[in-house]
Amino acid sequence: MDLEQLIASSCRRKILKFLWQVDSANIMKLIRKINSTYSQVNPNLRILSQEGIITDLRQCRRRIIKLNRENPKTILLLQALKLLNH
Repeated sequence: MDLEQLIASSCRRKILKFLWQVDSANIMKLIRKINSTYSQVNPNLRILSQEGIITDLRQCRRRIIKLNRENPKTILLLQALKLLNH
């Protein structure tokens, strides 16, 4: 998926902006902070995970979402979001 398609979704943009600030969060905290629902967030997390932009770790019953800052796509997405915010 190209970068334009990745930031086309407002839900994905919210996820990326939140993770940019905190680096990682459990899924319920993420959902609350971006004011969304599990059914909206989960498919977008799957897309971001498939692209290597986030990592989705399971710790017992907790699901931790972390931004993969080493992926070049992640760096480009964060730069694009920064430009869009200005």
